[in-house]
Parts: sequence; C-alpha cells; structure tokens
Amino acid sequence: MMRWIACSCFSFIAILVEPFFFCSLFAQHPLLQAGPMLGYVDMKEVLLWVQTKQEAQVYFEYWDKENPSQRYATESVTTHKRLGFTAKCIADRVEPGRSYAYQLYINREAVTLPYPTEFKTQPLWRWRTDPPAFTVAAGSCSYINEERYDRPGRPYGSNYRIFNAIAAQKPDLMIWLGDNMYLREPDWYTRTGFLHRFTHDRSLPDLQPLLAATHHYAIWDDHDYGPNDSDGTWINKDLAWEVFQAFWGNPTFGLPGQKGCTTQFQYIDVDFFLLDNRYFRTPNNCKTCPCTILGKEQMDWLRGALAASLAPYKVIAMGGQFLNTHADYETYIHLCPAERDSLLAFIERENIRGVIFLTGDRHHGELSAYKNARGNWIYELTTSPLTSGVHTGAAREVNRHRVEGSLVTEHNFALLRFSGPRTQRQVEIALLNSEGNILWKKTILPNGELVKE
Repeated sequence: MMRWIACSCFSFIAILVEPFFFCSLFAQHPLLQAGPMLGYVDMKEVLLWVQTKQEAQVYFEYWDKENPSQRYATESVTTHKRLGFTAKCIADRVEPGRSYAYQLYINREAVTLPYPTEFKTQPLWRWRTDPPAFTVAAGSCSYINEERYDRPGRPYGSNYRIFNAIAAQKPDLMIWLGDNMYLREPDWYTRTGFLHRFTHDRSLPDLQPLLAATHHYAIWDDHDYGPNDSDGTWINKDLAWEVFQAFWGNPTFGLPGQKGCTTQFQYIDVDFFLLDNRYFRTPNNCKTCPCTILGKEQMDWLRGALAASLAPYKVIAMGGQFLNTHADYETYIHLCPAERDSLLAFIERENIRGVIFLTGDRHHGELSAYKNARGNWIYELTTSPLTSGVHTGAAREVNRHRVEGSLVTEHNFALLRFSGPRTQRQVEIALLNSEGNILWKKTILPNGELVKE
C-alpha cells in the first residue's frame, strides 16, 4: 500500500489506495475528481452527478442499449468552486423500463472509465403486469481515513472493499442512512472544510464503480450534518444543507417551504420516506425543552403520507434506532419516548400495514420486530457500520424486540429484495459483511409474518 495525494483547487485529498487502481481510475481525464454517480430514477427522468477538480463544462450522452445509434445529451453544466465543482445533469429523453448506457464529457472530451456506466428507468407496470422484483442496498457510518486530520492511534476506518461487495450484488438502488462521511474538527465551521470532507470521501477509488451503476438516495445524520450529536441549534445547518444537496441526487431536499434532507419517492410499488432527524431536533441535554426529533411539521407530514400510501410496504429511513427498547445512545426511546409512542399509536390507530423502519448510526446491525394491538407487524432493520468502528458492546443491550440471531457486530450492509405478485408482495432482507458474505437472511411474508432462514 502507498499514499497518493490528489490536488483540487481548494484542498488536498489523501486516501490510502492501491496505486494501480488509482491510476487506472483517475488517469482517464485530468479534471475528473469523483463520479459519475447515478441519482434518482423515475420513468421519464434520471439524475447524473459528477465532480471536477476545477471549473469545467460537463454533460452526459446516453442511449438506449438496443438502439445505440440514437444518442441524446443532457444540458451542459459549468461546475463552480462554491459547490465543490459538482454538477447535476438530467437525462430527460428516456422512456419507462428501458436500459441505457451513458458517457461523461468534460470540456467536450469523452471520459473513458474502466467499469460499467449504465442505468435502467423505472417500468410502467400498473394495469399491465405484476410489479417486477427489485433490490435495495442500504448502509450507514462510512469513515474514510485521512491521517493528518484523524485522531492519533489506530485508524477508525477500514474494509473499504465493502463498496465493491455492494456493487457486486448489483442493487437497483442504494439508500445511505447517514454518517455517510465524517466531518472532523477542521471541517465544521467553514464551507472550505465541508467541501474538503465531502470531496475527500466521495473520491475514494473503491466507491466509484458503485456510484456509477446504482441509483443513490441519502439522508444525513450528525457526522455529515455537523459535530457529534448535532441538533437543530447547529449554527451551520444551512451550510450543511447546501453542501448535502450539492453532493447527493435526491429528488427533493426538505418539505415544501422547509429545509433539511426529508424526501419521498416511489420505486416500483414501494414508498420510501427519507426523514431528517437533525435539522428540527431539540437539544438532547435540555431538560426543559419540549422534546422532538423530527419536528411538528415533519411528523405531521409523515403521518399523513403514511395514511395516504397504498404501497404494500412503507419504508421509513432515518438515523438512530426507532424500535430498539434499549434506552441509551441514539435510540428514540431514550431521546424522545413520547414522540416514538405517538407515531406507533398513530400507525396502530390508522391500521397501517407494511411499515419497515430502515436505520443506521448505532455501529451494529440487527432486526427488530414489534406487533401492535391490531395484529400488524412493524419491523426495523438496522445496518451499521460500513467502514467505521464497530460497537462490540451491542450484545449487552436489552432490546426486547430484537429478532433472535440477527445481531451483527462487524462491518455490514443490508439488502432488501421485494418480489411476488401485486397482491402478495414479500420482502427478503439480509445483512452481509464486507466480503459480501450473507450473515443472515429472513423473509417477511405478505401477511407480515417473519420466516427465519
């Protein structure tokens, strides 16, 4: 192993990588910093993201793989320093359910990459066929070492090969569950610091093939929002919001009229609700503050959106654990039990079925299951960490809802595969380690019951 340093206009980027992989990846174009990355995908539109090392004009060409002679181009975008030389381009000449290849251009020069650059639009299946099967990857807590800014001693990040393991599974989309990068002390209080950290971590060579071939959605948690345990009082939360938007390709960022990372999207027949547990949060240690994690407006929206959803599964992504009964650290029952109970009561009162919480933050993985008084099961799949330190003490936590045999205390990521006929959809869930080996696999049947494999 050896250390390579790539220079951008505003920061130096140091990443431990295999030297030959680094050269093959970044020698393709002298101005390519990171990406390309696929953002949101729908039937008539796909977002494509890239980052350059300095101001440049970028665009993408894309074509239906069955008709490669007919090529389309996105609008050209000029990257600027204020947003870290990032660009978002929209492929808006696509049709539902088609497979496309794409190529990046920087200053009108084609960029050749040593891995596939392809995407597939969502299909138009309603009233025509059963919904197709699809797979979602998920993970949280990705720490990429940078020795000169890290704490002395043993590196906190490791096993970057986990990103290759995720890519090998070929998921249709990936949901990043927060702490997607770890802001350090030099990063917290300036735009330069934020941009340096996001650029440094996004440029990891092991990450590039996954970025290029899977559609990515993200929420934040404290470490990619601000300092440890940051809440709504964080002075730079609007800066965090601006930089987060620049580096991720969600369809929206915040509820109408509000900031934050909240968004919602539908993939095939499943509704995904991506929540913000930081921007509106009251301080953890304030004894007289009215307690909230999501804030009234976001909670009201979530209740209404869940009640309105006709999807067989409603996946709620958020940082911190929701169902875990261990009242400590980043568990909802520890931080704001009344708000947790209120949401559970609403789900029960409205007879909402198919709710799956998808959470991270806790540096261990597990599956929790809770059956309410109406007989409906609510699940929580926690997947953490991707590359940061592991919480080896999780086995001592008393989580009354933990499914036996589901606790994982090593680097891991999750896969959720939705399949089956329209009225009998089921979801197979699994946690895998950094080598891509399955640690456990279980299936939620259409009636909500869990089959342990």
